[in-house]
Amino acid sequence: MTEKTETAKKSVKAGSIKKPPAIQKINKAIANNYAGWLFIMPTVLGILFFTLYPMCSSLVYSFFDYNIVKPPENFGFQNYIKPFTDGWPEFSKSLEVTFVYSLVSIPLNMVLSFALALMLNQKARGMRFFRLLYYLPVIIPGVVSGLLWRDIMQPNGGIMNALLEAVGLPTSKFFMDKTTAMPTLIFTGLFGLGGGMILWIAALKNISPDLYEAADIEGANVFVKLFCITIPMCSPVIFYNLITGVIGALQTFGGVYVLTGGGGGVDNSLLFYVMNIYNQAFSSRFAMGYASALSWILFFIIGVLTFIMFKTSKWVYYGGE
Repeated sequence: MTEKTETAKKSVKAGSIKKPPAIQKINKAIANNYAGWLFIMPTVLGILFFTLYPMCSSLVYSFFDYNIVKPPENFGFQNYIKPFTDGWPEFSKSLEVTFVYSLVSIPLNMVLSFALALMLNQKARGMRFFRLLYYLPVIIPGVVSGLLWRDIMQPNGGIMNALLEAVGLPTSKFFMDKTTAMPTLIFTGLFGLGGGMILWIAALKNISPDLYEAADIEGANVFVKLFCITIPMCSPVIFYNLITGVIGALQTFGGVYVLTGGGGGVDNSLLFYVMNIYNQAFSSRFAMGYASALSWILFFIIGVLTFIMFKTSKWVYYGGE
């Protein structure tokens, strides 16, 4: 036995073999912060088992013909080709509905929530009460909200048609007509303006009064101060609301599922993209592999749009710049 071998054995016994620097740093971090890791362990395990594992599983299933009952079979790209061939009618319709809703609802909600925040940011008595009042609809779960609006917008016996008749206006079929289903959904979504309003108010409170005082000295009117001070200083919140609004709108599901009973509405007028995924995965087809592929296509779309928005975000002003 050579001297080097004997020296290595003695080093192993003595525990003198040095570990890689990266491993040493990880061990040191765990040793110094074990209490913190212990407290966040439920969250970490939740992310691992309920987010990362389902994501990885869906990525694997997307390359197979899988219907939950039988094991996955026929590895290939057929599930990614199907949306552009046999599944094109439903796929294109769901994209159309989702993007139309997003293009209309996101700017509308941002503008109206900003206007609401400007109104409720005034120094007057009772403002806190009105802020709370406008924020209350936000805490209503999406499913409950869908049930409420479904009853309110009933063509026969609904409260909304009763109010329209009371003021002499024509009644409507609302969600039961393909021409009015989307406008009605966009209208009902306006009752969630309170969520964006809170962020706008926080941004408005963060603007230095010195800027407005300087503008007053220069003789600037209300519109000049709005477009030259208020909106530029709120650009980080505009960017944040835009990002979250796009991601949320493209994943619209819960309330619409309740409103339509999972069927996509009259003539698929409310067949959102996620609704199509749900129908493919849990309807009589049980096409879990195809639904997984649709999910990853949506993930790719959201990723591309988010990347574009970040790349074109030079207009966002941060205070330290």
